[in-house]
Amino acid sequence: MNYNIEEINSCIKNRRSTFPKQFDTAKKVDDTIVQQVVENATWAPSHGNIQPWKFVVFTGEGLKKLAKFQSELYKQEAGENFKEATYQNLQENPLKASHVIALCLKRDPNKKFPEVEEIAAVSCSVQNMYLTITAYGVGGYWTTGGVTYKTSAKPFFGLEEDDKLLGFFYIGAIAVPSPEKARKPIEEKVEWIRA
Repeated sequence: MNYNIEEINSCIKNRRSTFPKQFDTAKKVDDTIVQQVVENATWAPSHGNIQPWKFVVFTGEGLKKLAKFQSELYKQEAGENFKEATYQNLQENPLKASHVIALCLKRDPNKKFPEVEEIAAVSCSVQNMYLTITAYGVGGYWTTGGVTYKTSAKPFFGLEEDDKLLGFFYIGAIAVPSPEKARKPIEEKVEWIRA
């Protein structure tokens, strides 16, 4: 197989998180791009090829449904920790995006492999999402805020008791690009053992 290695390296190095406040809310990302994003996500590696991911894509009126669900669940369960700003963000942020993808882990019913390996597989699928949006020139952001770790949120996303919601991937047209963030020298993060 022949690939343009420099373009691949450039795509990886130019991957950025683009937050909802940076999206151009007047523009929508074409559904065909988002379809490619989720298709590429399904090509991530997984131990035993169990493919533990499930993606729920919200767009159009579906974004309002997600915003209402998560803000109201937060309001019901926050108790004395309720913060109006958090409630407002949960209502407003999904509406700034073109699409929001719920990132779900469907546990292998046979539990052949440790859960952490299934989480790693879904994480790899999200990296494929990031690289795909980078190639298409649109913005995206993986958040684990809101209702991500609430057991009571699982039924809304079609998840069962052993399954997990691992967050949301926001996609939108970029109005304000994210700057490059420095990486530590590779020598601090890589050790070579040759003998």
